[in-house]
Amino acid sequence: MKRVRCPRCDHYIKFDDTLYKEGQSLMFKCDSCSKQFSIRIGSSKLKQTLNKSEESEELKEDKFGSIMVIENAFGYKQTWALKKGDNLIGRYNKGDNITIPIETSDLSMDRRHCIITVQKEPNGKLTWLLRDFPSFKGTFLHNRLLADKEKAIITDGAVITLGATTIIFSTPS
Repeated sequence: MKRVRCPRCDHYIKFDDTLYKEGQSLMFKCDSCSKQFSIRIGSSKLKQTLNKSEESEELKEDKFGSIMVIENAFGYKQTWALKKGDNLIGRYNKGDNITIPIETSDLSMDRRHCIITVQKEPNGKLTWLLRDFPSFKGTFLHNRLLADKEKAIITDGAVITLGATTIIFSTPS
């Protein structure tokens, strides 16, 4: 089962993607706001607009590491690739401009909760720093609350807790 979000009201519509072939267009009508919209199975406008060199560099999943959300109210696994520089993590809210918008109904996670900074050292080695944005509930690394303005180095398998949501950090393979 897949789900698609209404572009007007953010309501989710579920559908069985195994019934359709790649490249096929589907029309939806939102039950909440009656907005009609279409999607194309298996294709992305972003991928079509990037040239080959940009596509291989930018869409590589584990170039700078990733995070996986393992606990949330929806029950959906979410995996996000990190980019070089600051990765602002928070609860999804339509219109917010954050790097990693986690879809959750966990109100204890702030809209702007924490930042993971990916840095490349002069020797070519990558380092990852975690810091609180600051948030109201705090950011926990391995069940330890980060102090204000504290930066912690994170490694593969680090468990980060934002409110009631748990995230596992992975380095590039």
